[in-house]
Parts: sequence; C-alpha cells; structure tokens
Amino acid sequence: METLNAILGGFAVAAQPMNLFFVFLGAVMGTVIGMLPGIGPAAGIALLLPVTFGMEPVSALIMLAGIYYGAMYGNTASAILINTPGTASAAMTTVDGYPLAKSGRGGAALAIAAIASFIAGTMGIIILSLLAVPFATFALRFGPAEYFMLMAFSLTAVSALTGKSPAKGAISAVLGLMVASIGIDLQSGQARFTMGIPEFLDGVGLLVVIVGLFAVGECLRNVEKWFEGTLQPIPIRGKLWFTRDEWNRSVGPITRGGLIGFAVGVLPGAGGTIATILAYATEQKLSKRPEKFGTGAVEGVAAPEAANNGSTCGAFVPLLTLGVPGSGVTAVLLGAFIMYGIQPGPMLFQNRPDLVWGLINSMYIGNIMLLVLNLPMIPLFAKMLYAPPGVLLAIILGIASVGIYSVGGSTTSLYVLIFFGAAGYLFRRLEIPAPPLILALVLGGIMEQSFRQAMTISGGNPKVFVGSTICIILLAMIVVAVVMPLLMSRLRALPGRVAARSGSG
Repeated sequence: METLNAILGGFAVAAQPMNLFFVFLGAVMGTVIGMLPGIGPAAGIALLLPVTFGMEPVSALIMLAGIYYGAMYGNTASAILINTPGTASAAMTTVDGYPLAKSGRGGAALAIAAIASFIAGTMGIIILSLLAVPFATFALRFGPAEYFMLMAFSLTAVSALTGKSPAKGAISAVLGLMVASIGIDLQSGQARFTMGIPEFLDGVGLLVVIVGLFAVGECLRNVEKWFEGTLQPIPIRGKLWFTRDEWNRSVGPITRGGLIGFAVGVLPGAGGTIATILAYATEQKLSKRPEKFGTGAVEGVAAPEAANNGSTCGAFVPLLTLGVPGSGVTAVLLGAFIMYGIQPGPMLFQNRPDLVWGLINSMYIGNIMLLVLNLPMIPLFAKMLYAPPGVLLAIILGIASVGIYSVGGSTTSLYVLIFFGAAGYLFRRLEIPAPPLILALVLGGIMEQSFRQAMTISGGNPKVFVGSTICIILLAMIVVAVVMPLLMSRLRALPGRVAARSGSG
C-alpha cells in the first residue's frame, strides 16, 4: 500500500503543468538529437547540464530523462530512411529498415518502429515500477566470470545466427575484436596497435565505425550503382502504414524485444546496442523464414526498436536502486543527480519518493507524447525518399562527416570514417555481416577486463569460468549457438536430398 501511494504521488508530481512542459521539451529535443549522427543523448544531456543547474531537481531530471528516451525514437527515422543510425543502438534497425524503405515501405517501417517503441517503453516502465529491486539483486550475482561468459555467448550467438554464413559472421567478430584491442592496455599502460597516431590511444570510436560501415558503405555501394545506371529514386508504394499481416508478424518480436532489452539494460555496461543485436538474432533464429532478414523483414525492425526502448528503461534500474549507471547515458544522468546533491541508491526510494516516482511516472507521459508527435510526422519523414539519388547521397555524406567531425574534433576521425566506409562497401560485396563486428567492438574491452579480473581472482585457474551455475548455463548456450546453425542447415537440405534420391531411384 505504501508503494502504491508513492506511485500515485509520483503521478501527481509528473502531472504538474511545469513538469509536463519539461517532459514535452525533453521528448522533442531528444527526438531531434537522436536524428543527428554524432551527437547522441549522452552528449545532448551533458551539454544541457549547466543550463539546468538553477532548475528544480525533479523538473531537470524529468527533462534530461526525456532527452534520453526521446533520442531512442529520433534515431529511427535516419536509420530507416537514409541508412544512417543517429546512435549506436539504432544500427540494427538499418539492417531491415533501410531495405524496407528502398522497397517503398519506409512509412510502414517508421510506423511499426514508433508503435514498437511505445509498447516496449510502456512495458519497460511497468517492469521498472514493479521489479526494480529484484532485478538489481539478480544483477549483483554476476561477477567477472559470469560477465565474460555472458558476453562470450552474446558474441557467439550473433556471429553464428547473423548473415548467411556462420564462418563469415565469425570473421566479422574477429575483426571487431581486433579493432577493440586498439588503444591503451589498462593493465600494463602500453599502447597497442596505435600506429603512432595519438587519437588512437583512446581506441577507435564506436560511432565512427557504425556510421562508416552502414551509412558511408551504403553510399559507396549506391555510387557504384549510379555509375552502372541502376540507381533510381525510391518509390513510395502502398499506404504509409503497416498492414494487418505486418502487425501480426510484429507482435511477438515487439514483446520479446522489449523483455530482452529490459533484461540487458539492467546489467551495468551492457547498453542498448547489445540488446538490439540480441533481439534481432533471437527473432532471426525463431523465424520460419530467416532468409528474409536483412532484405526487409518487418520483424527485423520491430524487435531491435522494442529492445532499444526496453533497454532504456532497464538502465534506470541499477542507476536508481544501486547508484550504478547501466549505460553511458545514465552515467551522465548520475552526474546530474550528484550535481543536485542527490545520491541514487536503495535509500533514494525512502528519502525522495517524490523524485523517484515523479521521474518514473513522467516516462509514461513522455512515451505517449512521443507517439503522438512521431506518428503524424511519418508522411513528412517518408518524403525524404523523393529526393534525387545524387542529392540524397550528398546529404547522407554531409551529415555523417559533420557529425563524426563534431565528435572526434580532428581530421583523423574523417580518415577513419572513410576507411570503415570502404570496409562497409566490401562487406556488402562479400556478404559479410556487420553486426558481429559492432558487437565485438562494444564488448571487446569489457570482455578483456572481465577475463583478467576473473583470472586474477582465481589465481590463474581457468575453472573459474565453469565455477557457477550461471557460467555453466551460459556455456551450454554457447554450445547450442554454435551447433544450431549447422543442424538447421542440414535439416533444410534434407528435403532436397530425399527428393534427389527418390528421383534417381
């Protein structure tokens, strides 16, 4: 009863006119920030922190949180329509969203993404309200060995299940781990594979790799088509809305994606990028027609979009209950809490229930506002596809270059962008999937750190990686992820072999 009263009190706080205004303002700013590659919610929130210093803590945090989940909506439009993810977590949306746009179904893809974001966001907020503390308690059971095995499973599953060939997926993952190893070795302090370039001491930026592989790589592929005379303006076919069949195929992916996203978001450091890749790989594995993924499957848009918004809500669990940021953005939000003299943690729910529940309940309102804002904008966004191909290519390259330069602040970032753009072009020609490389780049540093910590704790004994029930379960899942594609390929080939034998007989 006490918790229910606190939740109702939180709604009263969130529904105050001034707080409603800041919910709306944060949602709008987040949508715009999410559309622009190179900015992202973390940078947007960091830039606005000094501006919010004189505001009431509740109002300021409501607005900053609105920027966070608003950006998850905003990055969808650029990811689907011009193959340029505004944030790293939108990379998986491009895999099927852009092919849908090229086939004239960009409006439907945007609509299903908006609905998926709303449903998963609402699901995540409800779970956050009811199960915050139990989820955080379970996450505390993960030590270095469990984290390493979890990340090893994620990387193995995505490599094996993404693309047409597990071998090509493995190649992509290995390349990602190689890129992740560039920079300073945290244990020895030695520079690794920096080639004497000072900018590489901090490693290769995730966003420049993603924009290069997806946006610039696609541009180079389209330039090739342009010279061949095969590049044409994208038509808009059918209604700017999804069909009943597309909706029916999306219900399951939205539900599963939202749950996967929330569960991954609870784990500190996991983030939306991992959640979206896992959700996508899960749907591809469960699908009756996995070959459609990557060519414009609506499930490939619904699942990562749901996971993206689910992980946003999940990341608030360790932030509010433990005082531990669950993502890079919540790390910036933690700085905002501290700036206002508020220490997140278990006592926060007792000391400042108005702030906690006001913040959580403002997300319900913000999700509704974002849905109302984004759905009417779909026809306007879809008209971007009417632009002549040459103009659209110039716009994409301009946005990508300006965004990356604004983050890196040096021409080295642009050279790296060109390099990974060329790599993205080759990946498309050779049919090598890019998601395993992205996931390996995200996980590489954390995997190495977890591995070293586990080995140090165990005194160098590798049995630490099978020393708990969680580790054993994850090891079994790794084996299944490796064996499953081989079994599925044999099962698919079985009818053809039987027919060939019966025909020869």
